[in-house]
Amino acid sequence: MTDRPDQGEFKRALGLMDATTLVIGSMIGSGIFIVSADIARTIGSPGWLLATWGLTGIITLIAALSYGELAAMMPHAGGQYVYLREAHGPLVGFLYGWTLFLVIQAGTIAAVAIAFAKFTGVFVPWFSASAWIVKVGTFGPYSMPFGTMGPYNVGLHMQNLLAIGSIALLTWVNTRGIRGGKIVQNIFTLTKTGALLGLVLLGVVIGAHAEGVRANFTNMWNAAAVEVRDGQLLSRPLEGLGLCAALGAAMVGSLFSADAWNNITFTAGEVVHPRRNVPLSLAMGTGVVCVLYFLANVVYLLLLPLHGSPDGATVLDRGIQFAASDRVGTAAAQAIFGQGGALIMAAFIMISTFGCNNGLILAGARVYYAMAKDRVFFKRTGRLNARGVPSNALLTQGVWASLLCLSGTYSDLLDYVVFAVLIFYVLTILGIFILRVKRPDAERPYKAFGYPGVPALYIILASLICIDLLFVRPNFTWPGLIIVVLGLPVYYLWKSNQSKTEPAL
Repeated sequence: MTDRPDQGEFKRALGLMDATTLVIGSMIGSGIFIVSADIARTIGSPGWLLATWGLTGIITLIAALSYGELAAMMPHAGGQYVYLREAHGPLVGFLYGWTLFLVIQAGTIAAVAIAFAKFTGVFVPWFSASAWIVKVGTFGPYSMPFGTMGPYNVGLHMQNLLAIGSIALLTWVNTRGIRGGKIVQNIFTLTKTGALLGLVLLGVVIGAHAEGVRANFTNMWNAAAVEVRDGQLLSRPLEGLGLCAALGAAMVGSLFSADAWNNITFTAGEVVHPRRNVPLSLAMGTGVVCVLYFLANVVYLLLLPLHGSPDGATVLDRGIQFAASDRVGTAAAQAIFGQGGALIMAAFIMISTFGCNNGLILAGARVYYAMAKDRVFFKRTGRLNARGVPSNALLTQGVWASLLCLSGTYSDLLDYVVFAVLIFYVLTILGIFILRVKRPDAERPYKAFGYPGVPALYIILASLICIDLLFVRPNFTWPGLIIVVLGLPVYYLWKSNQSKTEPAL
């Protein structure tokens, strides 16, 4: 089958439920089961752990409700890329698309695929990172001005082979048409959402009588950062500005775990009644996930003490702070089901990550399609196949994500772009104000909730978090800025070549 510019067109096949499951499924991966350990070490109190997730939920929901105006106003393939282009110009739009392709989307796809393979290894030990097929070598660690990068184990082993296989399978499914992709999304999203809700309900029933209640809810607000240094467990009390700085740093993990809600905007060209359904799916999907995330952390605190020892023999001894490999969800499941809980959680995370990657793979390709239509990406990615999907964009994305799996760099890359992701969210919501001035007469079937106060609140809060990260997590900020800035010469090179020839993949 060959691709021709006139071979197909987008099919509006995503209803409200499909769009909502895409939001939920893209958000829930493996982060909710892991990052609370790092938050607990950074902020050091049960109350502030819940405050971190609560504030994350509020910020995320504000952003989603604000995006609804842009989604209803411009229901086109590419979503956020289109909003940034229209509000700030083609350069800013390109820098977002460049960063999305290079790191944000492809890096997340790689990381989620590796997580799927890791937890598959619980059942099939063959899928191990130590079972090398071809090892190119270990590179690094590298000392950089902003921190240490690496080491990176480059090559093919059984674990990343399975990860690449899962990416290839989901990419193939989505090249067959939007209907196949949405069926996979609906099945896996409904399954994992139901399972997470069941875990929360069961955890509340059992946890109400567990040791963690007394340990965590007696004194909830004494914050202290902890770390292990030279074999010693060190604790540093937090208050005032130090507590505010720690809160901002703690939100890195929770914000990234609650990310990808914007992916539905990428697929607006395939949503039925997009001016209504995209804003509604953003509100409902992010609302459901943020509530589930908060309740999941309540359950962690009911089942496990927050404080623990890195040398603890049991899940209760290690606590949330030092759960084995930071797998707080697994520790909570073990507290409920005993040792079998590790297998139950592994199966759950396999389902969660597989469904998450389907949503990411489906949605991301639509941005590269829109960029190609603007002649700032590979020409062939701007074509639809006979089934009405950008198959070349899907394949290009799949190849790059697979290479990141082989490189071993995906984890560092995701850490580096958290700051850049927040900057682009701020710019997008700022675009609401800009477009109200530039296009006052444009059709706006839905208007941003609480405008101008609520969107302005997001801009202020997200900007404060970014400023905080510049000081407390410089290793998470400057690399992300460098990745974005590297897109500048690429953009001007692409534009300068337009009059000669268009790049083709």
